[in-house]
Amino acid sequence: MKLHELSPAPNSTKAPKRLGRGIGSGTGKTSGKGHKGQNARSGGGVRPGFEGGQMPLIRQLPKRGFKNNWRKEYTTINVSDLERFEAGTIVTAQMLKTNGVISKIEQYGVKVLGNGTLTKALTVKAQKLTQTAIDKIKSAGGSMEVE
Repeated sequence: MKLHELSPAPNSTKAPKRLGRGIGSGTGKTSGKGHKGQNARSGGGVRPGFEGGQMPLIRQLPKRGFKNNWRKEYTTINVSDLERFEAGTIVTAQMLKTNGVISKIEQYGVKVLGNGTLTKALTVKAQKLTQTAIDKIKSAGGSMEVE
């Protein structure tokens, strides 16, 4: 097979509509634009959202809130959620997901918060930890790694 032998699949392409090519074509004379008026003219038509001079709906509705495009989304868990693992376990984001602690890993990973208590020595691998979480993991004899 060569490049010049390639062709589209049967019935996958459609010929363009030929406008203004006689009355028999179905799109002759006015070329499907009707008679006169704004839409029949060159450059005719209105911009999207224009409602004939009436106040557009988009301008009638109030503006609400603010969306920060640079916000970093983390999946958050508490220190108390780590209590279910056995001592000496290396806790990672993927492990938390497989064990059903979290349902999905957000774009920037996992953040460990310091709510609850921890009695087992664990190695926690997360993208972010709060100072309270760090203190509680260390006091339980564990360690942490920021990935």
